[in-house]
Amino acid sequence: MTDIKSAREIAMAKLAELGEATEEERLEWKYLPEGEKLAARYLKEDVNIASELNQYEDAARQYVIRGARGILVRNINLPRNDFAKKNNKKAMEGLKEIITEKVVMENTLSKIRRIFEHYVQQGAQQKRQAYEQLKSEFTAKVRQAMQQQGLPASMKIDVERQPQFQEEWLKLQSQLDSQYVKLLEEYKQELLTAR
Repeated sequence: MTDIKSAREIAMAKLAELGEATEEERLEWKYLPEGEKLAARYLKEDVNIASELNQYEDAARQYVIRGARGILVRNINLPRNDFAKKNNKKAMEGLKEIITEKVVMENTLSKIRRIFEHYVQQGAQQKRQAYEQLKSEFTAKVRQAMQQQGLPASMKIDVERQPQFQEEWLKLQSQLDSQYVKLLEEYKQELLTAR
């Protein structure tokens, strides 16, 4: 007859197969979240991230830095508004404090700044042009539909308030932003792997 094991027995057997956690794994489990919390506090408050890091011993500091770096990098986004611009600046300043490969980090941050400048200048112009083109196309379609239904062509139309227009505009914005987002994600990966 076969032995029927309980869920607890199965789980205990699997745990035994995994073995004990290494000292590195324990340090990572403990200090990675502390680094994430430190970065979150740094972004919200006026915390000196470098002096906070110096409170950790060398073995733990690398994990704290890795956790903090992950949060800081995740908080770098396209400068769509003033809050995003301010948050980007703060996150990038924090990265300067914790990344030791200064040349690699500064080169990557320069690339990110160029993306942001292009996004704010040419990207905004592209969006305005795309918006006006979409608006005129939508207006023409609505006028044509009105004529087919026998409605007067002089009737005032506010296509910008139409749900279909808003939906199309969101799709178009997303397409325009995607080229910037793709490049930004590549550079963020560079920051995540820098020491």
